[in-house]
Amino acid sequence: MSLPKLRAAIIPVTPFQQNCTLLWCMETNQAAVIDPGGDLDHVLKAIEQTEVNVQKIVLTHGHIDHAGGAAELAAKLSVSVEGPHRDDLFLLEDLERSGRSYGLVGSKNMVPDRWLEEGDQLAVGNLRFKVLHCPGHSPGSVAFVNEANKFAVVGDVLFNGSIGRTDLPRGDHATLLTSIVTKLMPLDDDVAFICGHGPTSTIGHERATNPFLRGAA
Repeated sequence: MSLPKLRAAIIPVTPFQQNCTLLWCMETNQAAVIDPGGDLDHVLKAIEQTEVNVQKIVLTHGHIDHAGGAAELAAKLSVSVEGPHRDDLFLLEDLERSGRSYGLVGSKNMVPDRWLEEGDQLAVGNLRFKVLHCPGHSPGSVAFVNEANKFAVVGDVLFNGSIGRTDLPRGDHATLLTSIVTKLMPLDDDVAFICGHGPTSTIGHERATNPFLRGAA
């Protein structure tokens, strides 16, 4: 049985150079926009160039650089928003104020159409992703794993050579490490992932080289 294939395009947005991801199923051409933090003209251009059919917007967590453009983009595309975990509601309800403080015009407070919980499934065309609740960077952070294609999107939980910051409201370093060790490190070494900022990596590379995980994974 052949597996549904996926493709992904990274669109850096906002002054934080956040990795907004356009993810689509090659069998159906149906797509999701993950973490449209802003610069929606860039996101819309990528959608036009790839000629995909966006079905939903997905959020890994509620910080402004990931969620600031979600409400506006959802309205423009007439699609729903899924994620993050409901523990990030306090961040989503503060997007307008946070956007003003960072000069991100157009940010709107929002509540997703669907909260995501540990063990839920996220569908993109024929692709299925397991939802992992990974608090620590924010209390409602989630990651998405497609084990069949050895692929994940992890937001700001884990980076190439680093981990998410925990000095923002309701961040917690010990909780973040526990999330990484118990939720992401059990994945196979060859699972590639897109993180919220910077270059992609694999679970095996981070297991072997990430200085923040020494003695923890």
